[in-house]
Amino acid sequence: MQLLPLFTMGPLEWVVIGVVVLLVLGPTQIPKLAKMFGKASKKFKEGQKEYEDEEEERKSSVKKESADGEEKA
Repeated sequence: MQLLPLFTMGPLEWVVIGVVVLLVLGPTQIPKLAKMFGKASKKFKEGQKEYEDEEEERKSSVKKESADGEEKA
């Protein structure tokens, strides 16, 4: 038995969603919404990079401490 993916959307579905968004928000709000999503995406990527840098720092400091401990032993 093969299960179909839940979120397979064709071009017609995307057009319908676009029309609904246009009707709900109006043409003046869509650029503002896109700008907001762009800023949010940028902040998320910056935060993710900072987190990865902190993790890398922690790992290197743990390795350095363990290497120093082995040298003293």
